[in-house]
Amino acid sequence: MNAPLDLQQALSELLGDARLVPCPLPETALKLWLIDGDNMDRAFSPEETRRILHEPPYWSFCWASGLAMARYLAEHPQWVAGKRVLDFGAGSGVAGIAAVKAGALEVVACDLDPLAIAACQANAELNDVTLNYSTDFFAEADRFDLVLVADVLYDRANLPLLDEFLSRGREALVADSRVRDFRHPLYQRLEMLEAMTLPDLAEPEEFRHVSLYHARRG
Repeated sequence: MNAPLDLQQALSELLGDARLVPCPLPETALKLWLIDGDNMDRAFSPEETRRILHEPPYWSFCWASGLAMARYLAEHPQWVAGKRVLDFGAGSGVAGIAAVKAGALEVVACDLDPLAIAACQANAELNDVTLNYSTDFFAEADRFDLVLVADVLYDRANLPLLDEFLSRGREALVADSRVRDFRHPLYQRLEMLEAMTLPDLAEPEEFRHVSLYHARRG
C-alpha cells in the first residue's frame, strides 16, 4: 500500500529518509498513516532539527492522548453515539475516526494545518469512515453536542481555549498528559488513562499518564 503522495512529499522535505507506513494502533481496531519508527532511531542533523522545530509534522504521530481518547470512546460509545462531534486540533484524526466508529452522527475534524486535514482524510479512508473537515474552529456554528480535544494543552497559550470549546459544543471531553495543574471551574477530571505516543519517542513515563476531563455548558 502506497502512502498518500502529498503527505509523503511533505514528510520527505523535513526528513529525507522518512516514510509513512500504515500502522495498527494497539488495543484498537484502528490504523493510521504514521512516520516509520525506524526513521526515528537515529540522530537528526542540525538542519533536520531546525526544520522539525519550525514546522513539526504533528499529524505523522499518534500522540498518547489521542490514542487514549480513541480507546476510551471505543469502550464508552455513549459519549458520541448519535451525536454531532467536533475533533479540535485533530492532527492525524484519530479521535474523530474513533468517534465515527463508536456511532457518532457526524464528525468534523478541525485543524489549522492543511497537512493535518490531508492526514485526516487519508486516515479516514484507511479506516473506511467519513469525516467532514474545517480549518477554522471559530467559523463553526454552535451546533455540536461534543467537542473532543486531545494533546492540545502542551502549549499553555492554548489554555484559554477551554472556555471557547463550550462556545461551539454543549460538552467537551479533553485528554491531556502535559498539564499537571489543570484547574478550571467547569472541567472535572473523570479518570486517568494509559497510552504512549506512536512511534515511540521514548518520552518520560509521566507523559504516558493521560488525564481525561469533562465539561458541560451551564
